[in-house]
Amino acid sequence: MSEQSFEELFNAEETVRIYNGAVVTGKVIDVKENEIILDIGYKTEGVVTKEEYSNDSQVDLLSAVHVGDTMEVKVIRSKDNDGQVALSYKRLSQDRVSKALEEPFENQTVLTGKVTQVVKGGLSVDYQGAQVFIPASLVSDRFERNLEKYKDQEVEFVIIEFNPRKRRIVGDRKQVVTAQKEKAWEELMGRVSEGMVVTGKIKNFTDFGAFIDIGGADGLLHVTEMSWGRIDNPRKIYKVGDEVEAYIKEIKDKKIALSVRFPETDPWKEDGPYKVGSIVKGKVARMIDFGAFVELEPGIDGLLHISQISHDHIAKPSDVLSIGDEVTAEVILFNPEEHKISLSVKKLLPVPEKDEEQELTETDDTAAQTQEVQTAKEAEEESAKTEQTPQTEENEQKED
Repeated sequence: MSEQSFEELFNAEETVRIYNGAVVTGKVIDVKENEIILDIGYKTEGVVTKEEYSNDSQVDLLSAVHVGDTMEVKVIRSKDNDGQVALSYKRLSQDRVSKALEEPFENQTVLTGKVTQVVKGGLSVDYQGAQVFIPASLVSDRFERNLEKYKDQEVEFVIIEFNPRKRRIVGDRKQVVTAQKEKAWEELMGRVSEGMVVTGKIKNFTDFGAFIDIGGADGLLHVTEMSWGRIDNPRKIYKVGDEVEAYIKEIKDKKIALSVRFPETDPWKEDGPYKVGSIVKGKVARMIDFGAFVELEPGIDGLLHISQISHDHIAKPSDVLSIGDEVTAEVILFNPEEHKISLSVKKLLPVPEKDEEQELTETDDTAAQTQEVQTAKEAEEESAKTEQTPQTEENEQKED
């Protein structure tokens, strides 16, 4: 019996050569939470630890490997601390993939891999078992503040540095993104032109406007093109994801300027919706000592002077009005050049009976109108001084 065992042992050593770097085939005889035991036909068993099975620290060996499976592995130590042969499944896979990467590297083929880790200075991407490092500066065509959003995501890249001996593989996603945008831009330019109406979704905001994805490129909707009136904050008008219909105002240097100020909707036209005598509705937006400003549409306010609120004497506007109140009024002044509108609620109210003394104290209509124009101008100027902040227009399109 002992002679047979010796002979079997001798034959095993003859048929299975164990040395660092050797590739052997084994049969799984046991699977534990952190290691796999293999029969490799040698005098001792082989062990593949969880770390040497995969780069994915979340892998479940008990689910991934089963007793009876056959595995091809690489010897990394002929004898570990327990006298077993230390094996690696992932290193053999990496070696084979590394060899297979030579052609994609030479031809600059676009590859797809999964981001397994966000490491210092970039991303670690798994490509069929090989680890590819993409530096932060090559992740996108613009600076990325937060690389964590790429974790567990599939990304495309090309290999720009390949050194199998040092196990160094460097990828570049930036040039893939740039090429995709160039192609999308060319396709977009083939179907759009200045003056064309397009529909897109708000992608993100800047202090001076919003960028809209119009399919193939982003267009800038400047804050001054969001309304016919004054807009302080674009986020008050739109939110990310909103669908917007706009027209292309200008295409210059691969930049697209958009506008929702369609000429036919210009409220400052002489025959527009706010001409003198028009009945309009709005909400009280803010109060001043001598009246209230009523928002007729985003960015367009009309002045409701205290003298035009009621036929009765009012000490202050807040006695009868509150912010947010809906108001129906008549336009009594329309100045398209200076973008000023004056309103009157009083003109829509029943006129109370007047005694002789009241009639003598009232001015004629012409004098009253002249005074109202002047009051409206003063009110607008005072409001502008106290509430408006000058908007500095940006010349370049920058994202948040």
